[in-house]
Amino acid sequence: MPHIPGVADLPPRPPRLNPLIPLIIGVLILGVVFVFTSRWISRTHPAEATRSEAVPQIEVPSPPPDPDSLLPHADASNPVIATVAQLARPWSSINFFVKNPVNGEDIPAIIVRLPTGSATQANGYWAFSRKAPYGPCELEYGTNLSNLRDGYGYRAATHPLTGNPCSHTLYDPLKTANLPGNVWIRGAIVQGSDIRPPYGVEIKVQGKQILAVRSE
Repeated sequence: MPHIPGVADLPPRPPRLNPLIPLIIGVLILGVVFVFTSRWISRTHPAEATRSEAVPQIEVPSPPPDPDSLLPHADASNPVIATVAQLARPWSSINFFVKNPVNGEDIPAIIVRLPTGSATQANGYWAFSRKAPYGPCELEYGTNLSNLRDGYGYRAATHPLTGNPCSHTLYDPLKTANLPGNVWIRGAIVQGSDIRPPYGVEIKVQGKQILAVRSE
C-alpha cells in the first residue's frame, strides 16, 4: 500500500484461520473417542457364545423279526424240532422247517401230537409238509371245529383236521391211506378232490427231544 502523509500506518492483520478446521478437528476427536469406547465395551461385554442346537434324531423303529426265523429249522446237523414236554397235550402242534437234502430248500412243516400212541414213540405224532402236494396253497391245521363245519362244510368234524383252503380238501390225522406201491401214509382224505395226503416228514424221538429226520 502507498504511504499517505498524515495517516498512521495500521498494524498488519493476522491471517484468518479456515473455519472448517475446528469442525474437522472435532470430528476426528469424536471418531477417536468412539473407536476407543467401542473397543472398551467389546472387551468388558464379550459376545455370548452361540449355542449349537442339537439336531433332533429321528428314531426309526427296527422292523419286527420274521416269524419264520423264530421257528425250528431242522437239518442234518441239528434235527431237533421240539421236546416231548412241548407236545404233551393231545392235538397240540408246532410249526417248523425241514431241509430238503436234494435242493437245500427249507420246507414248511408241522408236527401234531396224536391222541393215540405214546409220547416217547414216533407213532404218537404226525409230521407233514405244509405245502400242498399239488398247487401253490399252504395247508392249515384246523382245531376250530366250527370253522371245519361252516368254512369247509364238513359237518362230520369231531376232532381237528388238516385242510387245503384252496380246494377245501380235508385230511384226517387219525386215518391212513394206501398209496401205489402198498405204502400206507397218514392223513387220509375225508373230503375234497386232492389226489393224495400231505407229504410226510419222518421223525424220531430221542429221550426228551423230537427230531425231524427227512421229508418225503
